[in-house]
Amino acid sequence: MTDAVKIGFVPFSAAARGVLVVFCDDALKFGTTSAKVLGTTAGAAVKRAATANQFKGKSGGVLDILAPEGLKVGRLIVVGVGKLASLKDNDFIKFGGKIAAKIQPGAEAVTVVAETPSGAVKPSQAAGVAAGIRLRAYRFDRYKTKKKDGDNAPLRVQFSIAVADVAAARKAFAPDSAVVDGVLIARDLVNEPPNVLFPTEFARRATQLRKVGVGVQVLDVKAMTQLKMGALLGVSQGSAHDGRTVIMSWNGGKRGEQPIAFIGKGVCFDTGGISIKPSASMEDMKGDMGGAACVVGLMHALAARKAKVNVIGAIGLVENMPDGNAQRPGDIVTSMSGQTIEIINTDAEGRLVLADVLWYVAKKFKPKFMIDLATLTGAIMVALGIDHAGMFSNDDKLAERLYAAGQETGERVWRMPLGPEYDKLIDSQFADMKNTGSRNGGSITAAQFLQRFVDDTPWAHLDIAGTAMGVPASDLNRSWGSGFGVRLLDRLVADNYEAKR
Repeated sequence: MTDAVKIGFVPFSAAARGVLVVFCDDALKFGTTSAKVLGTTAGAAVKRAATANQFKGKSGGVLDILAPEGLKVGRLIVVGVGKLASLKDNDFIKFGGKIAAKIQPGAEAVTVVAETPSGAVKPSQAAGVAAGIRLRAYRFDRYKTKKKDGDNAPLRVQFSIAVADVAAARKAFAPDSAVVDGVLIARDLVNEPPNVLFPTEFARRATQLRKVGVGVQVLDVKAMTQLKMGALLGVSQGSAHDGRTVIMSWNGGKRGEQPIAFIGKGVCFDTGGISIKPSASMEDMKGDMGGAACVVGLMHALAARKAKVNVIGAIGLVENMPDGNAQRPGDIVTSMSGQTIEIINTDAEGRLVLADVLWYVAKKFKPKFMIDLATLTGAIMVALGIDHAGMFSNDDKLAERLYAAGQETGERVWRMPLGPEYDKLIDSQFADMKNTGSRNGGSITAAQFLQRFVDDTPWAHLDIAGTAMGVPASDLNRSWGSGFGVRLLDRLVADNYEAKR
């Protein structure tokens, strides 16, 4: 896990060091402590700078002042929170990201006064600031050999967040920090090169979750063959690296209580197989395991914060390669469910991997619900762009809860249709189904395919092809691998499925 900064909480009385950060509203008013720290001279300098820069204190707006008059610190950053009446708890994680975005390599210390004009922020809001700082400060630079100058320089900064109640802020941040750790684990996995992170290495890294109390079982080719996982094994047969299925379990709920389940597509590299992809941007296919990365990060987050729920995480790990033993268009494979699948396009491989893992989880663990995540189709980006993941579900309540969690975390999902008219598009002349339909409705027919392997289990499928990798820098992320889904699903669990504390 690559983490760039250190976070600490200090009392309001602590002296500001390095860069000073304060908050103001849309009337350019400060809290009592902030106003005292600024003093008359610096306060007047802020107003002059605000006028010159047309800074109006809108939510997320930033005013940056070098060598501020009347202050011993070398730099002052003012972050707008907008109208106090409109301020929400989840705005503070965005503010943390805004702060981190302004800190460059070479800075040694930053002091953030966690106060608005209405008073000290709540411990949960201070924790949000800290989480936003960590998320935005993340960098994946382990393969860079020159890190001394410019953007390549490591960011080694101590952030001190001044609060009214240090102990309460630390307590509030503990679970948030565990979730951030999960996001960073997912980002690291997606960012790793495919010659490093092949299926057996991915599985080995998943076993590291044992350190936080997660049970981990790795199924090798022999075990998957015995389970008759013909769909998954068909994808991996062209690779020099054998496939794996990893089953993770966290038992934080009542003994014997029915678990919830998360399943991730883990294609560590996808050439398209015999239906080979064009060479342009094929390097991005190292990220075709973003769903599996999310599930590993989520399992870490839930275990590290001691979530009061029983959870199963399952990932199917393969490489899709075009050697002489590779699966061909026209092949027919038999899935673990017994259903047969005609291979029309070997580049529609992720759904084959998920088919066996979904069936395995549904039958072995009988979960309350299953949610799978997969960088499954380019079609979902045509439909939704990169601001929403596509959501397909056979259960309205689960879909509603996922949507609400997305709105709260900013990892948004949009529900897409399912229906028998789409299902007919994957009927096969030679087998029970084919692995792809026509060009139209590609993300929908992929979801229809998966639905055939969930039986009557409540289920949702998240197509994260547009949100897991290669997204533009945002308030909370400048990484190629975004870690999308960890915060979304953690919030879903926390809000709806954990035992009451």
